[in-house]
Amino acid sequence: MASPFNCLIFDLDDTLYPANTDFAQALKKNIDDFLIEKCGFGKDKASSLRVELFKSHGSTLAGLRALGYDISADDYHSVVHGRLPYELIKPNTHLRSLLRSINQRKIIFTNSDRIHAKKALKRLGIEDCFDQIICFETMNPNLSKSTRPDEFPVLLKPSMDAFKLALRAADVDPRCTLFFDDNVQNIAAASASGLRTTLVGKKIKSKEADYVLEKINKLPQVIPEIWVKPITVVDGDDQQRISRSMSELESILSSPATTSVGA
Repeated sequence: MASPFNCLIFDLDDTLYPANTDFAQALKKNIDDFLIEKCGFGKDKASSLRVELFKSHGSTLAGLRALGYDISADDYHSVVHGRLPYELIKPNTHLRSLLRSINQRKIIFTNSDRIHAKKALKRLGIEDCFDQIICFETMNPNLSKSTRPDEFPVLLKPSMDAFKLALRAADVDPRCTLFFDDNVQNIAAASASGLRTTLVGKKIKSKEADYVLEKINKLPQVIPEIWVKPITVVDGDDQQRISRSMSELESILSSPATTSVGA
């Protein structure tokens, strides 16, 4: 019996590292600062508008452009992500060992820009554990070429179009691909796209999730079938490889978890 999954797709923020109050507050403050500095909104209005645009459009950037603001994605990300306290993200050696024990393709699928994704992955110490990064630029390749804000609507999860684009970019069979995300709406869209799904950071499984994972470090205990190998062995070398892989899994299961975000 082989593993049912030949590819694993991971969200990044709040999935591969847990939500941290200071980091999350810094992100909100940076968005508010952008609205104040670049768009001229007052402080009180900026905070409420940030919440409104996130609910209505999935992100402040998408909402601003839909409202007619000619906002550059690069300018937006340089403030919102460029000013983040990345030192709060700590290396996670346990997660690194876990990811390196997985032989299937591993892909990042994030709404964030590529610079932020690379910085966060590097801080975690897992930047070399993934085969591909699907990010804001992947989903919005023509945004910088637009002549007016509404010419190319910003595409982000949980849009079904975003998932269709990501699946094409990854070139995977969704039926054999396991998707990880902390957002219930993203999980629902992934499931509707045919992906197998894992809700991360929660204790109770959502209706559309196949699995629920309170912490990413608990992956081997919750979904051990990721590591299942074919039982047909053609020679001794294959048997040795299978034994070694299972030994790595047992080692991961017995090692203490490492906190990835610290104060």
